[in-house]
Amino acid sequence: MKKGFLVSIVVPVYNEEGNINLLLSKLIPVINKYSYEIIFVNDGSNDKTIDEVKKQSETNNNIKLVSFIRNFGHQYALSAGYFRSKGDCVITIDADLQDPPELIDEMIKKWQRGYKIVYAKRSERHESFFKKQTASVFYKLINALSDTPVPENVGDFRLLDRVVVDFLNNLPEQNLFYRGLVAWSGYPSTNIEFVRQQRQIGNTHYPLIKMLNFALNGITSLSTKPLKFATYLGFISSFLGGAGVVYGLYRRLFLPSEYWVTGWTAIFVSVMFFGGVQLVTIGIIGEYIGKIYKEIQGRPSYLVDENKSI
Repeated sequence: MKKGFLVSIVVPVYNEEGNINLLLSKLIPVINKYSYEIIFVNDGSNDKTIDEVKKQSETNNNIKLVSFIRNFGHQYALSAGYFRSKGDCVITIDADLQDPPELIDEMIKKWQRGYKIVYAKRSERHESFFKKQTASVFYKLINALSDTPVPENVGDFRLLDRVVVDFLNNLPEQNLFYRGLVAWSGYPSTNIEFVRQQRQIGNTHYPLIKMLNFALNGITSLSTKPLKFATYLGFISSFLGGAGVVYGLYRRLFLPSEYWVTGWTAIFVSVMFFGGVQLVTIGIIGEYIGKIYKEIQGRPSYLVDENKSI
């Protein structure tokens, strides 16, 4: 059994002023038995989240704050926490208490047995029907298109060994999708099942459009299968187009003229079909080109407001 280790807790927050005290009231009693640090990463909140964290840090030196100048996104908040963590193991958890801090003890026990990655897997979700169905579609879609299987029903509540965190920190890519990158690393992993509760205070920060963008980023970050799909779609549309030409010539040349009806329907359908195929293909290719463009720019993934960092 490992002894004398440091546990880092990384908490990305965005407009979570009402959840900070509640989270710490449940989190600190669980981790008080260990040497620990809690790193809050403020992702450009425009409420009093920073003030709440600073109040807590005045009475607990283990609480730290990294604050972004503006909102850069959840994955980049995780990245900032990973880079600044010093723990022998690092646990990421959201502030909304949908993921119970009480699981941390069991996660650490699994880690002490030699696992490098410990996932918290949702066996049941007390969320809306729409949220549960879209999550199910997300995992099925990403695993169907990805070269690297992503464990289903796991989010960003997980424990990583220091070696995994160092691996993630050394990755050069800027388009981050940690659920896929952690799985791609291939380190020994296990999971702990739990029932996910509803958000305690406030509203979800992942509406439909953000969920779609997150899914698209995950798929294109892990696989080139969508490009192959675009190629196959091109072949299929070309085949159908060729079949339509043969059919048209056959009717024109070999069937009586009274059977030849000139109309706009066939033209309209063919134009819409091939136009749709072209737009889908261009969109898929454009998504990958956009990622290449961002990588070539070499801009920092986020900017930290040093005046608000503790």
